[in-house]
This record gives sequence, structure tokens and C-alpha cells, in this order.
Amino acid sequence: MAGVRHAVVVTHTRLRESGTVVSEAVEQLRQAGFEVSIIDNTEAPEFGSRPPVVRDDTEIVVVLGGDGTILRAAELVHCTSVPILGVNLGHVGFLAEFESFQMSEAIRRVAEHDYSIDERMIAHVDVWLPGASAPLEDWALNDITLERADRGKMVELSIRVDDVEMSSFGCDGVIVSTPTGSTAYAFSAGGPVIWPNVKALQLVPLAAHALFARPLIIGAGSTFAMDILDDSTSDGWICCDGRRQRALPKGTRVEVRQSKDTLRLARLSGAPFTNRLVTKFDLPV
Repeated sequence: MAGVRHAVVVTHTRLRESGTVVSEAVEQLRQAGFEVSIIDNTEAPEFGSRPPVVRDDTEIVVVLGGDGTILRAAELVHCTSVPILGVNLGHVGFLAEFESFQMSEAIRRVAEHDYSIDERMIAHVDVWLPGASAPLEDWALNDITLERADRGKMVELSIRVDDVEMSSFGCDGVIVSTPTGSTAYAFSAGGPVIWPNVKALQLVPLAAHALFARPLIIGAGSTFAMDILDDSTSDGWICCDGRRQRALPKGTRVEVRQSKDTLRLARLSGAPFTNRLVTKFDLPV
């Protein structure tokens, strides 16, 4: 007798249609032979913490929600090989593979192992607080933001690439994004779209008071470093994927590089990323 297959359903409880869709998804997964766990906790873990991950025997995580819910689910599969399948209940749903009306087909294909894996690069961040002997560590699928803690003042930053100083300026902050995150906050702030098969990181300044304050893109083997200068008029605030965050005092260094880990997205369509870009952004073509 074959072993029991296990799936996790992660949902956004505040979306109006989530209750009905969750019930349908759970029932369809069970009919397909899955044991199902439901996770609807929206509380963000602390920065630098290691939240619990899914069971070792989990076959797939089905996410019912928008991109924010997928980012929450990513915390559950970090450092595992468990893939995520997104069913969009939000607005753009850039990371989702299906819309809610296609859920039955999605679950049927999951049950039949009829999907491919899209490995996405994630970013690793080390935060060196003043006088610390070891860094606080975290990660991001989309982006890491370093912003001013005081909304009425600027944060003064020094920007380095591979320990070579590139620039220093006062600003509202900077975004360091992965290719996956290049269509999110970084895009809204003027950064370019980076195709997900490109191994790179980009840094996008936010309202910087400097002539040389344009987006920078570095290769996967390089590292961005941002120092909060001692004479900054504001402390800093760091946030990973819009969830895990903490205050940073002056004198803190933040280093971001490619992580050795990846995140696995289940894909049921072989269409290229360009098609997804045109569809999700409703481009005039």
C-alpha cells in the first residue's frame, strides 16, 4: 500500500472568497489521496529567527491568496525542497500559477505529478550591529529594504560592492531585490525587470540626494554592503519580504548576497516569463 501523501494549504483569511475556496481545495486534495494541513496564521516571525517549517514528508504547499501569501508560505519551505503552487485570490498575483476558477485543474495535475519546478534565487542578508561579533542572518525571496526609521529625516548610507565604496548619500532608503522581486517594490521605485533565470541582485535607491543614485545590478558572486553612517540624521529600519523587520542603529552594516538555497515554485505552464510579464502587467501588445 502506498504511503499517505501530505499537502499543506496556506490561505489568506481576510480575503472575502478564501473560505469557500479553501473548503473546495481541501476537499479536492483529500479526494486525490492527500492528507491536508491548513495554515492561516499571518503573524510575521522576528527578524533573524528560524520559524518552523513544513513536515519532512510534505509533497507540496498550495497557496490560496496573492503574492503576499506566497511570501508567507516561503517562510514555511525555506531550506527545504518542498515546492509552492500559487492559486491567485489577490490582484496581480505575479508569483501565482493559476486563478481561483482553475483550481480543480491545478489540484488534478498536482495529484498526477504533472508539473515542473522553477528554481528561484533568494538573497541572504547579514546584519552587523555595532560591536557585534557575529551577524544577524535572514533572507528574502523578493527584496530586502533598508529605510529611514524617522519619517521626517533622511538616512545617510554608504554603498559598497565587493567592499569597494561606490557612493554615499542621504535617502529615504534602498531596496535590494532578487530577479523575482524586480517586478515588485523595486519596479515601482524605478528599477528594471530582471528575468528570473538571470542570477543577479539589484539595488534601487529611494529618493536619494545624489547625482549617482541610479539602480545598480551585480552578478551572483558579488555582494552589496550598506553602512548606516554615524552622522546619519536617522537610524535605519530593515525589512525582508515586507514581513521580518527590525530597527537598526547608526553604525550598522547590512550585507546582501546570493543565498546558497533556492525556493521551488511548481509550474504547470511551459510559457516563458515574457508571457507572464505581458499578461500580469496587461501590457499594450
